[in-house]
Amino acid sequence: MATNIGMMDAAYFVGRSEILTWINATLQLNISRVEEAASGSIQCQMMDMTHPGVVPMHKVNFDARSEYDMIQNYKVLQEVFTKLKLEKHIEVSRLVKGRPLDNLEFLQWLKRYCDSINGGIMNENYNPVERRSKGGKERNPKGFHRVTKSLQANNGSGDGVAINKTAAPKQGKVCEVSSGANSASEIHVLSEKILELKLSVDHLEKERDFYFAKLRDIEILCQIPELEHLPVAAAIKKILYAADAKESALGEAQELVSTSSVDVGATEEESDLVSQD
Repeated sequence: MATNIGMMDAAYFVGRSEILTWINATLQLNISRVEEAASGSIQCQMMDMTHPGVVPMHKVNFDARSEYDMIQNYKVLQEVFTKLKLEKHIEVSRLVKGRPLDNLEFLQWLKRYCDSINGGIMNENYNPVERRSKGGKERNPKGFHRVTKSLQANNGSGDGVAINKTAAPKQGKVCEVSSGANSASEIHVLSEKILELKLSVDHLEKERDFYFAKLRDIEILCQIPELEHLPVAAAIKKILYAADAKESALGEAQELVSTSSVDVGATEEESDLVSQD
């Protein structure tokens, strides 16, 4: 079970896009930034889904905007952690400030914990919208999906149908319903494509950061006083600092190393001659 996991754990390499997708899909929300979870209500509901009946949802304020209200949510969360005997410290003072990195790290830990309990499988019997209605001050929680109503309208349900029923012939109503169904299908396909692109971008960002870190390590190594004046270090820097992306600096780097090898060879020959004399 994941409780106090180290900072080098794979959980902390999960990107923002994946975290946001997980929250939105699990709780039927539509948040676009991790800072929107600063109030603590999302964390409380995630624990409610993972451990049904443990979180007193009537105490959770989904409309929390002030730091005071947010702190009350984190108190509820801390009480839940205590009940479950989770030794996880919550940096409330940082989280309520809406700092992206602090909130991301806490959500990364939360995802790892929830996955460790249910194997990453969502509780099919859990109704996040209904459970939010148990919240203390929920009116219209930020990020809540409004897609359902729009799809119902597109599918011909609600007041729109009643109007069309009297104002238009049956054939027109059938066409409208068919058009709404097609729109819903298109929205679903486009949503999946967007999600796929976000995951792809997130993967590329992590790969970029991985290789950049390696190049930075090489740069630091070449700047060590014992190495920075060596021809090999100069050749490596020539490649690292090459400004033209179209032309490779490998040739110049090899020339630096070759020239230094020739100079070293000549110096050794001179030393041999001196010793013979």
